[in-house]
Amino acid sequence: MNVPFLDLARYLPGEKERLSLAAERVLSRGRFVLGPEVEAFEQEFAAFVGAAYAVGVANGTDAITLGLTALGIRAGDEVLTVSMTCAPTATGILRAGATPVFVDVSDEDLTMDPALLEEALTEATRAIVPVHLYGRPAAMEELRSFASAHGLALFEDCAQAHGTRLAGRGAGTFGNGASWSFYPTKNLGAIGDGGAVTTDDPEIAARLKRLRLYGYATRNDSQELGWNSRLDELQAAFLRERLALLPQANARRAAIAARYDAALMGAVRTPRTPREDQVDAHHLYVVRVPDRDAFRARLAERGVGTDVHYPRAVHEQQAFASLPGLSLPVTEAASAEVVSLPCYPMLRDDEVDAIIDAIL
Repeated sequence: MNVPFLDLARYLPGEKERLSLAAERVLSRGRFVLGPEVEAFEQEFAAFVGAAYAVGVANGTDAITLGLTALGIRAGDEVLTVSMTCAPTATGILRAGATPVFVDVSDEDLTMDPALLEEALTEATRAIVPVHLYGRPAAMEELRSFASAHGLALFEDCAQAHGTRLAGRGAGTFGNGASWSFYPTKNLGAIGDGGAVTTDDPEIAARLKRLRLYGYATRNDSQELGWNSRLDELQAAFLRERLALLPQANARRAAIAARYDAALMGAVRTPRTPREDQVDAHHLYVVRVPDRDAFRARLAERGVGTDVHYPRAVHEQQAFASLPGLSLPVTEAASAEVVSLPCYPMLRDDEVDAIIDAIL
């Protein structure tokens, strides 16, 4: 049996009619940018997250940049974040004019370690950007308390957290705002690129709407320097259809993850057991093994596809090597060990069996 790590083509047959009807809605109206589909999706996605507002933008990286800019982050500011993430987290901070300062992660769940924030704090620190890595929530209660105590903005990177919850709250509702990516591989993926920022602050939402459209306060009147970063009508229409299917898709991911948890514990290092009040989005199912290359090669021989998220931490990449940060021993160790197993809604039960058998 050949089990691909991810096969996006499997999603389309079951969704084709819904997506075709969504495309027809857009084509029949002749409105392709910032029209009724974007407005409806923003309302529906905000309700799903549990936020007051959602503002659609072109992609997840822009969501970080525009979100931080709307919060008042600017050149000279420092933003505490993690290196155990994808490069766009740091890129978005840099494009807002600020400097990312890397803090190590907890060995238990590979999200930001709140105990290390004090050491990273300087007079220039203005914000914290935790990442809900692999769909697991960061320690938001501790991070929120620290941010409040030190007068810092708290902005969540939710690119992998569509449906993640902690203590009865959705990811993206703990801070001043949150960025979201709708890249096709995400739990809620577009048929192309897309992103959004969620917030409970009406002033931040209003500024985001200006920033995504040249800084316009009214048409052809730029109140401030902005971007051209708009979620288009077609992607918004597709996302509305997929948002309706997301709870079912996330439940399937959770079922697959539960099977991995039960079967693989002791054979490889599996993710930490979540808190009782925690719901993971299971964007990725990531194990840790000491000899990753050999492990992946053996699985490949048995027809099982795997991936690595991420083989090099952000601070180890040339473009970011000069950025400041603390010692990052947990990040560096994890980057050498993590392996992502197939975990997507269209994965069949017999394929899950084959993956487990191959690992054992």
